[in-house]
Amino acid sequence: MTKAATAVTACLTPDTPTAMTGCLAPIDKAGLDELIAKGKADPKVIKTLKCKTVAEGRFRHLNFIRTLPPYIVDEPPGLLGDDTAPNPSEASLAALGSCLAVGIHANAVARGITVYTLEIELEGDLNITGVWGTGDLSEKPVGFTDVRAKVKFEADRPREELDALVAHARLWSPVANTFSRPVNLDVVMA
Repeated sequence: MTKAATAVTACLTPDTPTAMTGCLAPIDKAGLDELIAKGKADPKVIKTLKCKTVAEGRFRHLNFIRTLPPYIVDEPPGLLGDDTAPNPSEASLAALGSCLAVGIHANAVARGITVYTLEIELEGDLNITGVWGTGDLSEKPVGFTDVRAKVKFEADRPREELDALVAHARLWSPVANTFSRPVNLDVVMA
């Protein structure tokens, strides 16, 4: 049996330990198909996501999402933080990488592609001299000016097909679209 055939067989159950099989644990195909059908049945539905951010002190913040344990955001020592967690900009890169990875994996499963490995390396450039509006306030872009994502993706299909899948996932990524187009944002006192 070839490595690919062995991996396909081993990847058929969602609880398969991936380190032993050499592939990602698959997404539940039936659940994915149901989710796809729901989206096609009501394509204009909007879901509102919520997060409550509570300042803990210095630059450390607890972010409460659903009923999960708090997601911590901090700053590195160079930005006067305690270096206990990613800073907000790093967390946004993590959100982008995770959103792209989810889209790539889901589209692979929907297309019958077995994924052996999937990693995304992200980096973003930003000018931090404004120090949150307290530093150099001369005219400059605030936030990321450039973000690069390098996808390392091994699967049972040729490179051209995987390149097309990655491009499709980027096109339909909610977080990638948030990064690349204007979004209405209101910040007001409660």
